[in-house]
Amino acid sequence: MALKKRTTLSDYIAASRKGSREAEQELLGPGFHATTRIHRSKKLYSRKAKHKRSFTGE
Repeated sequence: MALKKRTTLSDYIAASRKGSREAEQELLGPGFHATTRIHRSKKLYSRKAKHKRSFTGE
């Protein structure tokens, strides 16, 4: 006589997380996507060259 496999709460949670992750990847594409981000001011100082303005006319 074969035993029936019961779905436990942990199985349900794992399946829910997997489904949610797959849906997110279909919507946004592969990789990590932050769900909450802070608003950074344009006036915030940054030393990186890509954020510095050049004085040649821009």
